Amino acid sequence: MIELPFSGGQRAKHWDTAYRTRGSSGVSWFQPTASTSIQLIESLGISHDAAVIDVGGGASLLADALLDLGFTDVSVLDVSRAALAEVRQRLGSSPSVSLLQEDLLAWKPQRRYDLWHDRAVFHFLVDASDQETYLTTLRAALRPTGFVIIATFASDGPEYCSGLPVSRYSSVDLSAALGPQFQVVESFRAQHVTPAGVEQPFTWVAARYTDGDQESGAQDG
Repeated sequence: MIELPFSGGQRAKHWDTAYRTRGSSGVSWFQPTASTSIQLIESLGISHDAAVIDVGGGASLLADALLDLGFTDVSVLDVSRAALAEVRQRLGSSPSVSLLQEDLLAWKPQRRYDLWHDRAVFHFLVDASDQETYLTTLRAALRPTGFVIIATFASDGPEYCSGLPVSRYSSVDLSAALGPQFQVVESFRAQHVTPAGVEQPFTWVAARYTDGDQESGAQDG
């Protein structure tokens, strides 16, 4: 088990090791298709020319699916160089995809996005100050009236993942964490089945950012 505090350099090493030892299809969060994310994105009416960022996306196949649907501005941010190298190998040098090798807790967004997607990152932040840093970055990165999709372990989900403690959320908890600047438009519970066949309950929330006063000097892109 990793002992806290868990620095950016330790995070990069931890996740690089996970991908290199287990492979992208062997890690517990692997999905053969990003069907739930795609269904939510389509139900929100996100246009194909919208700027989408998948934070902590790792080697997820979401970017591939978005490109197949005709999206033209997709960014994947992850601390793991190994994970992003796999995405680059799959997608080549597509001008529609930007790969950002960054520690999310230290990242300063240089532009704004129409959609922030996070499947299974926020729940790794167990320290209140790290959670607030995440939320500050989220607000800085979103355009006014932009959307966020967040999925975390449900309140009865695992207490640890990949040797790290996690925070667990009901839809009410997750909505409260986002705060009053976000209007929840959809929330539900879903089961994820790991490559080992273990069922993990997740809470999904989709919300619209309703505050137009951005907290960052990031420029519209």
